[in-house]
Amino acid sequence: MSALIPFLIFCQALGAFTGAFSAVWSEIAYVRAMHDGKIDHAERAHLDSIARGLRFGMTLLLLASFGLVIADFALRAALQPALTPSYWIFIVLALVIIGVSWALSRHFISFAFGSALIFTAWWFLAYLSIGWLPPLTFGAALAFFAVATAIFYVILQGNRFFVLRKK
Repeated sequence: MSALIPFLIFCQALGAFTGAFSAVWSEIAYVRAMHDGKIDHAERAHLDSIARGLRFGMTLLLLASFGLVIADFALRAALQPALTPSYWIFIVLALVIIGVSWALSRHFISFAFGSALIFTAWWFLAYLSIGWLPPLTFGAALAFFAVATAIFYVILQGNRFFVLRKK
């Protein structure tokens, strides 16, 4: 059972980085697709393949996280994951990605804001899964996430403005 934990941690990090790199790739692909003002069939197929990558990343991430929770319970770990702020930050970020993706597909929120939220959440998950996010309380992590989302919103909108500007 103890040999399973490093494998699950690897799968969790792989899922997070698959999603994070797919988020970057999707942003680049979207800007390239919109450069001519419309998305054609080939560009739509390319964006759909990126969506499958994002779905694979989230599935792998959540299954590995679930496996880690069960492994900690089975090994009777002193500190259960549900008692740590990092676990709840992880879960909330995953739910943010799922919820915002759903809201984007139904056109309930703007594309610019939704893509900034998803982009930021994937990178937070990636950093959290490999331990590069500093230990924060739940509230501090949400505040840091809000500030980072605002920064990425400005960066992504600026990029879209300069790249998609008509000549």
